[in-house]
Amino acid sequence: MTSEGTSDDLGLANWAPERPTVQEISESMQNFGTLDYTMFAAMLTACGMVGIYFGFVNKSSGEDEYLVGGRNMKMFPVSLSLIASFISGISLLGTPTEIYVHGTSYLFIGCAVVFVGFVISIVFLPVFHDLKLTSTYEYLEKRFDKRIRLLGSILFAIGIMTWLPIVIYVPALAFNQVTGVNIHIITPFVCIVCIFYTCVGGLKAVVWTDFIQTFLMFGSMLLIIIKGTVDVGGFSLVIRRNLESGRLEFPTTDWSPLTRHTIWALTIGGFVHWVQISAINQNMIQRYLSLPTLQSARRALWCFIVGVITLIGICGYAGLLIYAWYHECDPLTTKLARAKDQLLPLLVMNVLGDFPGLPGIFVAGVFSAALSSLSTGLNSMAAVVLEDFVKPFIKTPFTRRAADIFMKLTVVILGVTCVGLVFVVEQTGTQVLQLSISLGAITNGPSLGIFSMGMLLPWINGQGALIGGLAGLSFMGWLGLSAEAAIASGQIKFDVKPVTTEGCTYSFPQAENLLLSVPPDSILDNANGEEPWALYRLSYLWYTMTGALVTISVGLIVTLITSQNVEKLDPMLLAPFVRKYVNTSSKDVTLEELHQVKITKSEKNEKVASRIINEDDKLLEATST
Repeated sequence: MTSEGTSDDLGLANWAPERPTVQEISESMQNFGTLDYTMFAAMLTACGMVGIYFGFVNKSSGEDEYLVGGRNMKMFPVSLSLIASFISGISLLGTPTEIYVHGTSYLFIGCAVVFVGFVISIVFLPVFHDLKLTSTYEYLEKRFDKRIRLLGSILFAIGIMTWLPIVIYVPALAFNQVTGVNIHIITPFVCIVCIFYTCVGGLKAVVWTDFIQTFLMFGSMLLIIIKGTVDVGGFSLVIRRNLESGRLEFPTTDWSPLTRHTIWALTIGGFVHWVQISAINQNMIQRYLSLPTLQSARRALWCFIVGVITLIGICGYAGLLIYAWYHECDPLTTKLARAKDQLLPLLVMNVLGDFPGLPGIFVAGVFSAALSSLSTGLNSMAAVVLEDFVKPFIKTPFTRRAADIFMKLTVVILGVTCVGLVFVVEQTGTQVLQLSISLGAITNGPSLGIFSMGMLLPWINGQGALIGGLAGLSFMGWLGLSAEAAIASGQIKFDVKPVTTEGCTYSFPQAENLLLSVPPDSILDNANGEEPWALYRLSYLWYTMTGALVTISVGLIVTLITSQNVEKLDPMLLAPFVRKYVNTSSKDVTLEELHQVKITKSEKNEKVASRIINEDDKLLEATST
């Protein structure tokens, strides 16, 4: 057989001594050198030094400083911190994989993000910023009662503890692809650095490490797409190959909620999902509350929106670039990439492997995205644990030193727990992008429903919010876990874009094809030939909206049975445009009225001061005359 060889009837490569094996190719690409490790270590060292600075040099104690940076942070670093916290390794690696496997439909979720900015700016930010909260869930106690605050905090805790292990696992996959180092060796090592600087430096350390990490994220992604595009033959070739394969497409207008990606699921379902994670999530709100004014918070919000849309676009193009490189030899079929989310790291080693230090910059960028999300989650969980789980139930308040020790100990314990949960995430077979949204929606939907009822529906009472939240959590827990189990067992499979191995220049064993082995007529059939229940096949993009609707519907029904005295409700707990429709008791002095009193007093003081100055000027003029 010649070095070119022939393929068998199935299109799989034959074993041939003239060809290198897939194992040899994989090992030859794992040339992470000294300079690469140096770049990676430099990123970790810089993050650690930031923690040391804010923990020991520019030290500031107290809950307000540790959790919200004294509420006097600067807008630009907070904006970058918002981007870094939100764009985790899940986005950097999961989005290109989504485009490679399923096409460009997912990118249209960016249309929903723009509308999210308006809703947050008009509805949520004014309420949270005026109340000067530390924990987002303090709002629920002010609006309803302590039970709802505890429920909201529990929902957040469950959501964050299922999300963070995925955040840690994804960059470990990238590191494993380029170095061969086991993921369970690298994850504890990197997480120790993150836990350290989050623990000692508080929110200021988190924000400023995010500031550094954002540049690494953008830089590493731009580096790979620019160099990769030039090497493959130019932008036009990338577009042409993806058009020919059907990957470059618009979402379908199918009205069925069972279709994975439709224009309605991406814009409406995606909009609701983004509102939850951007508007009421403690991770995000804690940064908005660290800014001194509502105006600066709104500016930070729009910087975040622009930055996120830009990075999603970059990651989407990276998915197109991956296909342009491997259009004749699918690395998932050949097992050159052992997991779907190792596609981008594989491309990195193909494009940048011969340039010492550049793969290290890419891996540092991916880990930066993970560390920023992990540090944000740990800092937010420390705030929630202290403010919502401990303070309401202790009689003697913490001293400043005791509060500092408790918050730092919380960060350490939660960080170690997340590292342990990586073992669980490793067993799931779903793409991490879909997995993170699906599992997050179990708690995100009910949480959004409770906050929406609080700000937009003044007649909803605490009993309705409590029962509605529990109903939403129970329903989404059953739906989300059942659907994920069906996907993991192979009962539910999704249509994928075509791939081929006809152009492979290396040999690989004939094995089950990760993409090609699914016949179109059995995409949704299980091993027994039975179709899974239709509700399990609901698109994951509708999950958050479904949970919110169940929560609000049950809350409304319960409130109809009971009652709510709207006249005793503080209008400052409602969205600004809802306040004017609520009739409150004239005996109650609202926060808005107190603000007006302060403004009136300030204006009077200014007038008095101005009159005194004018009289002094006249007296001096008369004396000189």
